[in-house]
Amino acid sequence: MKEYGAESVRNIALIGHGGSGKTSLSEILLYTSGEINRIGNIAEGTTASDYSPNEIEKKISISSSLLHLEWNNVKVNILDTPGYSDFLGDVKAGLRVSDTAIMVLKSAEGVEVGTENAVRFAGELNLPVALLINKVDNEHSNFNKTFQQAKERISPNAIVVTFPSNEGLNFNTVIDILSMKAYQYGEAGSKKVNVTDIPGNLRGTAETYRTELIEKVAETTEELMNKYFEEGSLSNENIETGLKIAVSKGSLSPVFAFSSTKAVGMNNFLDFVSKYFPSPADKGGEEAVLKDSKNKILLKPDASGEVVLFIFKTISEQHVGELSLFKVFSGTVFAGLDLINQSNGKTERLSQLSVLNGHNRTDVTKILAGDLGAVVKLKDTHTNNTLTSKNLSVLVNKIVFPEQVINSAIIPKAKGDEDKIATGLHTLHEEDPSFSVKFDPEISQTIISGQGELQLALAVKRLKERYSVEVDIVEPKVPYRETIKGKADDVEYKHKKQSGGRGQYGHVHCKFEPLPRGKGFEFVDAIVGGVVPGRFIPAIEKGIVDTMQKGVISGNQVVDVRVTLFDGTFHPVDSDEMSFKLAAAQCFRKGFQESKPILLEPIYTVEVTVPEEFMGDVMGDISSRRGKILGMDSDGHFQVIKAQVPLAELYKYSSTLRSLTSGRGMYKRDFSHYEEVPKEVEQKIIEEYNKSREEGH
Repeated sequence: MKEYGAESVRNIALIGHGGSGKTSLSEILLYTSGEINRIGNIAEGTTASDYSPNEIEKKISISSSLLHLEWNNVKVNILDTPGYSDFLGDVKAGLRVSDTAIMVLKSAEGVEVGTENAVRFAGELNLPVALLINKVDNEHSNFNKTFQQAKERISPNAIVVTFPSNEGLNFNTVIDILSMKAYQYGEAGSKKVNVTDIPGNLRGTAETYRTELIEKVAETTEELMNKYFEEGSLSNENIETGLKIAVSKGSLSPVFAFSSTKAVGMNNFLDFVSKYFPSPADKGGEEAVLKDSKNKILLKPDASGEVVLFIFKTISEQHVGELSLFKVFSGTVFAGLDLINQSNGKTERLSQLSVLNGHNRTDVTKILAGDLGAVVKLKDTHTNNTLTSKNLSVLVNKIVFPEQVINSAIIPKAKGDEDKIATGLHTLHEEDPSFSVKFDPEISQTIISGQGELQLALAVKRLKERYSVEVDIVEPKVPYRETIKGKADDVEYKHKKQSGGRGQYGHVHCKFEPLPRGKGFEFVDAIVGGVVPGRFIPAIEKGIVDTMQKGVISGNQVVDVRVTLFDGTFHPVDSDEMSFKLAAAQCFRKGFQESKPILLEPIYTVEVTVPEEFMGDVMGDISSRRGKILGMDSDGHFQVIKAQVPLAELYKYSSTLRSLTSGRGMYKRDFSHYEEVPKEVEQKIIEEYNKSREEGH
C-alpha cells in the first residue's frame, strides 16, 4: 500500500447530532473514492463504520470508526463519531487526533443539541470547523434557514462554498461558487457528474456568495487585503492561497450542500477537502511535554524524526484481541519496532500494523508522521498512552474525557463471578475511559459511571457477551451520615457474663456531645484514679469507633461526635479488652439514641446548561427534587442554572434532563457538603433500614 507523508494526509472527524447522516456520509465517501464496491445500508447493518452487533441492532453509532480513502493523491482519514450523547467520550477522542471537524447538520431540522456539544469540543481543541448541510433531498429541506442558524449558533465565519440548485425530493445539483459552475449528479452509485454553467436565475445568488467568500479570504493577510482594495477582487490564485490559510486558521468555515444517500455534492466536497483542508504539516506540529523536565516541546510531523505515537482508542475484538488505534505525531513506525510506553515505562514491540475501514483491516509495512493507523496485541498499552523511541521521553497531551453524569450500582446474578466481572469492567474502561468502575467501601457496592443509561446498559450487555457473566443494575445506596444534636451527660453500660469458669466484666460511664460539622470524632479519656485500668482504654475507643462505622439508627457512619469516658469499674479476674470493647459499643448505642440523633445527607452543587426556552421546566424539576437554586448565568445561547440538590434526588437525572429539554440540556455535579435530612425523609430511611434488618438483609 502507498505511503503518505504529512502534507498528503487529511484527518477529519464527522461530528453532529444522532441521525444527521454521518455514517451514510462516510459510506458514500468510501464508495465514491473506490474504497468499497457497494453502498452499505444502516437499516440492513451493512455499512463499513457501524459494524458491531450492538450498532447493527440499535441502528446507531456507538463507537467511533476509523476509515480512509484516497482522493487527488491525498489520503483522507475519517473518524465517524457517534451522535448520541451517551457516547461523547468517543467524539472527544476522535477530535483529539483530527485536524478538521466536519459538522454534519440536517437541512430540515437545523442545529440540534448534539451539534452544539460537538462544536464546544472542537472549540476546546481550536480545530477548524466545516459545515456539511445534509439531507437536502428531504421534502422539508431548508438550506438557507439552516445556514443562517449555523452562522448564529456554530460559526459566525460560515461561508457557503456549494448551495443547492433544486432542494427537496428532486435534489440532484449543487452550485459551486469557487468554479462558478453547476454540478448535476447522476443516480446514487453511478458516480456520474455533469458540469454545466450556472442557470441564469441562480447566478445572482452565486455571485453574492462568491463576493462574501472573497471578502472573507481577503481578511486573511494584509497583502491580500491590500490587493482586494486596489483591484476590487482577487485572482483565482490569490483566492486559493488565502482560502487554505483561512480554513486552517478557522477564520472561515466552509459550508456545503449535500445528500449522503444520493451522493449529491460529493465530488465538490472531496475536492475541497484534498485542496484546502489543513494537513498535519500545515498545522506545524503538536505540543507535548518532556517527561523529566516537564518543559514543552513541539513535535513536528517529520517522518525522519524520533518516533512518537499516541493511542486514542482501544477496541477489543473477540477473534483479534485488543486493537490500538493511534496517530503518529513524529517519525515513522513499522512492524517489529520496539517503543517505550511513557505512561508506564514498559517496552512494547509493534507487531502487525494496519489501516482500517471499519472492521476491514489492510496490513501495511509502515505508517508515517501525521497519519493514523492500528496495531494489534500491545501488552500494557491503553487509550491515552504515549509510545516513543528510547531517545525521546515525551508525553502527548491526553484526551480530556467528559465528566461522568450517571452512577449505578451492579449486583452479580451468580455467586463466584466477582473476579470475572472485575476483569471485564476493567477492560471496558480501558476501551472507553468515559466509562468508569470503582468499589465504594462505604456503601459496599461496585459503582459504574458514565454519560447515560444506554452507555451503562451496553457495558452490562458486553459483560454478558464477552465474559458470560450477568449483573443487575440498581440504584446506588446514598452514603448518609448519622450524628447528634443533643447531649447526654452520664450514660452507663455494664457488660457482665458468668457462665462457669472465667466470666466477662466491663463497666463504663460516658458523656456525649455534638461537634461542629466536619470535625469527625473525638474521644476524651477523663478517667481519674485508675477506676478503669489504662490498658483497657484503647479497647473502649475501638468499641466506640467500630460502632460508629456501622451506624446506630440507619446503618450509616456516625460523624461529628465527642465521647468522654469519665468513670467505670473493673473486675481483677473477669475484666479483659473484649469485655470493655463490648461495654463501650453498647454504651455508645445507648448514648447516641439519647442525644437527639439525626441523619445527614450529601448535597451536590449542580450546574445545568439549557436553552432559554426550557429554563422554567428545569427549575421546576430542580425544586421538586428538594433543590435550592443558587443563581443563573448566560453562556451564548444557553442559560446556566446553579443549584444545590441532595444526592438522593439525582439518580438518573441526566435522562430526566434530556427528556425535559429535547436532549439539549447538559449538567455537571460536584460534592458540596452534608446537610440535615428533613424529618419526613429521615423517618422513611430509618423505617426502610429497620425493615431490611428484620428481613435479614
